[in-house]
Amino acid sequence: MDLSEITRRAMRVHGRYDELNLAERGRTWSRHDFVLGFVGDVGDLAKLTQAADGVRPAPPGRGLGHELADCLWSVVVIAELYGIDLEAEFTTTMRQLEDSITREPEKGATR
Repeated sequence: MDLSEITRRAMRVHGRYDELNLAERGRTWSRHDFVLGFVGDVGDLAKLTQAADGVRPAPPGRGLGHELADCLWSVVVIAELYGIDLEAEFTTTMRQLEDSITREPEKGATR
């Protein structure tokens, strides 16, 4: 599955959540509501990685793979909601990072 397929599927699921939230709560999530939900997912991810590393007991519920997929879904949806071409931005950012870590250190520079 490529990123465009992932995006289409993520937005289909997002649309279904909008329908559900509208029916059950009378409103859909705004973009900032969605970002706040993502922050909660990242917190859950942190707890699961701590559990995987033996730092804390595993919380009940779904596992690390599920939470990573949930976070990916959120990132993809947030990018779409804000009109960000995630594939282009990812490509540009990775190129910049690769360039910055492969550059020869300047004379006299310390790390």
